[in-house]
Parts: sequence; C-alpha cells; structure tokens
Amino acid sequence: MSDLEVILREVEKPGRYTGGEWNSVVKDWASTPVKVALAYPDTYEIGMSNLGLMILYDILNRQPDILCERVYAPWLDMEARLREARLPLYSLETGHALTDFDIVGISLPYELNYTNALTILSLGGLAPLAAERRAEDPLVIAGGSGAYNPEPMAAFFDLFVIGEGEEVLLELVRLYADWKRSGGATGPRPKADFLRQAARIGGIYVPSFYAAEYDAEGRVKRTVPLVPEAPARVVKRVVPALPPPPTRLIVPYIQAVHDRAMLEIQRGCTQGCRFCQASTIYRPVRERTVDEIVRAADEMLLATGHEEISLVSLSSSDHSHIEEVVRALAERCAPKGVSISLPSLRADAFSVRLAEMVQTTRKTGLTFAPEAGSQRLRDAINKKVSEEDLLRTAEAAFSTGWNRIKLYFMVGQPTETDEDVEAIVDLVKKVVAVGRRYRGGRAQVSVSVATFVPKPHTPFQWEPLVDDETLRRRLEILRRGLRVKGVEFSWHDPGTTLLEAALSRGDRRVADVIYRAWQLGARFDAWGDAYRPEAWEQAWRECGLSPEFYGRRPRDRDEALPWDHIDIGVRKEFLWREAERCRAAMPTPDCREGCVGCGVNAALPLAGGTALCP
Repeated sequence: MSDLEVILREVEKPGRYTGGEWNSVVKDWASTPVKVALAYPDTYEIGMSNLGLMILYDILNRQPDILCERVYAPWLDMEARLREARLPLYSLETGHALTDFDIVGISLPYELNYTNALTILSLGGLAPLAAERRAEDPLVIAGGSGAYNPEPMAAFFDLFVIGEGEEVLLELVRLYADWKRSGGATGPRPKADFLRQAARIGGIYVPSFYAAEYDAEGRVKRTVPLVPEAPARVVKRVVPALPPPPTRLIVPYIQAVHDRAMLEIQRGCTQGCRFCQASTIYRPVRERTVDEIVRAADEMLLATGHEEISLVSLSSSDHSHIEEVVRALAERCAPKGVSISLPSLRADAFSVRLAEMVQTTRKTGLTFAPEAGSQRLRDAINKKVSEEDLLRTAEAAFSTGWNRIKLYFMVGQPTETDEDVEAIVDLVKKVVAVGRRYRGGRAQVSVSVATFVPKPHTPFQWEPLVDDETLRRRLEILRRGLRVKGVEFSWHDPGTTLLEAALSRGDRRVADVIYRAWQLGARFDAWGDAYRPEAWEQAWRECGLSPEFYGRRPRDRDEALPWDHIDIGVRKEFLWREAERCRAAMPTPDCREGCVGCGVNAALPLAGGTALCP
C-alpha cells in the first residue's frame, strides 16, 4: 500500500482526493505538449460547484495539444498528513505534482480564500512568492473576481487575467506554448521575456512590471508601469457573445455544495445595486437564446445523469425570455423527473409564477433578497423592490402552496440608521402575517443577515466598513425584534468582516500580511472552525499595518485607489455619481429601461462599434 493510500484511509472525506469522476478528462501525459493545472482555493465540495473552473477546464481540454487537470485546497487534516509524509499536492486526473505542469492557474473568488492559494502553491512544491520561484517552475497565474483588485496578491503571481477567461486564456496558453517550443522554459530566454510578451495581450496584468508609490500618510499615490510593454491601464476582456456552455460536467463522487447541473443562461446584471461588485465587473449583460439553453440542458442531463438543473445567472428572472425558457424546460424535464431551480429571483409576483412553473410537486422554499427594511435605504442602495412588491410576492407564494420563504438582508450599509434596521423587523412581521393568513402555523420565514463589505469597482468603494459597536447594536435590534414564532433568524459571523474588507481594498503591502498570517497557520479563513484571528492580528502587527486603515477608512473622491490601473469599462465618475445618488436616496433605473451612462459601451465596443449593452 502506498503512502498516499495510507493517508486516504485516515483523512476526512477521502473522496475529495481520489479523482476518477465521471466526465473528468485524462489525456496522455507524455504526448501532450502543454500541461495546465487549474486550482480552486477551497475544498473539493465547494470548488466542484464553481462553474467558472468547469468552463475553463472544458475549453482547455478541447484543444488536442493541451491537457488540463484540477487541484483543490486540501482540508487541514490532508495538508498535515501530506506534509508529514513529504508528499506534494497533486492533480486529481493523473496525480502529478504542480511542479510537473507548465502553467498553474488559481481562481481567486473570495478574499478569505487567499491563504489557501498559498497552501496550494507551497504544498505543490512551489515557493508562494513569485520572486523566489525558480526559472524552471511553472508559470503561476490568477483570475476570478479577486483579480479585479490584484494588489494584495500581486507578490504571489506571475500574472493576472483581468476579465473573462474564455476570451483570453487560450491566447495566453498559445503564447506560452510558442515560447516553450522555442526553448524559453529551459533555454537562455528567461521567464521575463515571456512576461513581456504576455503583457502586450489585452487583459493581462503582470504585477512585477509595475510599482506602487505612497504618500506620507501611507495612501497610494499611483501605480506606474516600469516597462514599455506594460499598459498604464489594464482593460478587462469580455466575450461579446457567450460561447456554448460546457455540457459534459464532471459528476463528483461525494456530495458537492451544488449537487446539480449548472447552466448559465446569462452573464451580467442590469439592476445596478450599488453594493454589488458582480453587477459592475461582469457588465455588460449577455444572454443565451432559448434554443441554445434547451439544447444545452438536454446534452447536460444526458451526459451527467443529474436530476436537477439550475439556471444560473445574477438575476434569472431578468432574462428577456425567461418564461419561454422555463416553459420549454419544464415540458422536457417533468416527464423525466428532473427538477429545475432558479437560484436568483427578483422579489416580485412574476418570480413566484416562474417558481410555480418549475416546482409542480414539492414546494421546497423561495428565496428573495430585499437587502434593506426601509424604502429609504432600498432607494439608497438602488435595490428596486418596494414593500408592496415583497408583500405581494409573499402573498403569491403562500397562497399557491409554499410554506417557507427565505429573506436576505444586509446591515452596515452606507447611510443606514438604527431605524432602517428596525424596519427589517417590521417588514418580516408583515411577511409572517401574510404567511399565517394562508398557511396558518405552517408558515415559516427564514431571515439571513450579512454585514456589508465595501468592494472595489462599486459605488461604495469609497465607504468605510461599519464600526463594531454600531454593528453589535444593530444585530441586537434584530435578535430582539425577530423573536417571533415562525421566524428563523441567522447572521453571518462578523468576526471576519474586517479582514475581508481589509483584503478587499488592500494595496500591494498587504501581501506581506497575507504571507505572514499564512506562515502563522491561517487557513480556510471563511470557515468558522478553521479561522485563526490571532494569526492575523500578529501578522498585521509584525508588518506594521492596520486592517482598520484599509477596512474602516473612508476614501476621498480624489484619493488614488490601489485598483485604479485595472479598467473594468465602468467609469469612476459614474461610480461616484452613483455614490452621491445613494446619499440622496435616489434610485437609478435598470439599464434595460435606458442607458445610465456607466461607460461600458464606450470602453468595450465590439468590432465595428456595435454596442454591447441591451
């Protein structure tokens, strides 16, 4: 029995580490010229629910001269056992160490995964710091929403992909393949030569080609390119039309967080909620046609055997033909016993009608996100939902057979007062009353509350994180007020909120803190049972930096931001205008009702000047 077999008998959930799943792709290692490992910095169960990684895996493996394999962050027990046995972290398809690959790509979906990325590199046999890696080591790249402020992780990656991987990844890998064929990897041409060529590709950010300057107060003055190939601003890449979705999705052997077939029906969102980073970085909206969705669903179900298909998007009910999509899929899926889920719905009666169309048997529950309790605050954050909308939605749901509704709210949003939080209590009680009118004692309302964290590239990027005292007081208002029969109240642990805010808006110096915290044992910081606040406190202290400086300090309009050199197409002036409209509690219309002037059409035009927006 090998050392690895012994380890797999001893760790929790060994199915995380065995590979061999249905639809995974195993190519001949020796005869495939270019080898790419795609890594996700969280557990297998979460990583297998990430559609972005599945899309890139499919695109790369469709190329005859490229193989792509997967790596996920090992849980604490597996990391410890691999280190004890001096075994490297390996890919699931063929068991190769990361050092055997040409390119290692790590997705950065969330700031509290950052330390796991360092674990993946270290355990794979690579120095976490890019400057300490050897010439023969793989090219280490990053992408995902975390790449839109790459600075806190700049020290760990050779380059970042800004924008949509479908658009730029093959271009980058082809360039690498040419460089490797010409002897770049082993010959006299150093990796810096390749990086200079890569920096010329739109959407590629090579952090070692830039320098950050700071003023006397420690604020960023500017980030400047150091070589001619590095553009002053790196413009994100977008696909003008969504390519065909992957349909041969890998079917995990153990239960993933989302154990179903995921089909992206549109990308982007026109609602413009001011707190939402996805709403700005994934602009513009692009939809798949009804025929394409139905065809892909058929192929997906045939290839996977899943009994549920999820129509993925930031706001599914906004798809311009969603009713047609749902009707067509329901007709095909119902006879096969396949259910359809719509995970992201607006709070309106139309959404309830959609849910009614797909849930003809067991009515499990409906989820809506009013985000705020008062109309004033909903207008301030541009959440286009009125109390009447929500109560009509509740009435439509409870009157047609649903017993349970889940509501998402946030606290700590800009301009929020205690009265706004008390309005959440009032609103929930009204929803409960509607439920009791139709479902009696069976009516349940689940209330989930998160703390607002300001994110880069949003109208709230200049806003401070709420202070601890205010946050505790507002959560107590909710705890007291929601002790109501039929209400289940939960809230996200605010302990990691400051860390998330600091990493989210951090600059290049924060990399030292991340590295030190990781050395001190920080892992899986989003997991309550793994989070080690003492490691982070020591790291901030030793590095002479403060999380409050990054998380709780309001920014002036004219202050340079660490991510100003990353261009998502949305103008900074538009974001500031939206911040001012927040302070005046003025909503901005949905983009589908008319252009709101964010700038995407001018910044990211198609060839010939065709507009991307609806």
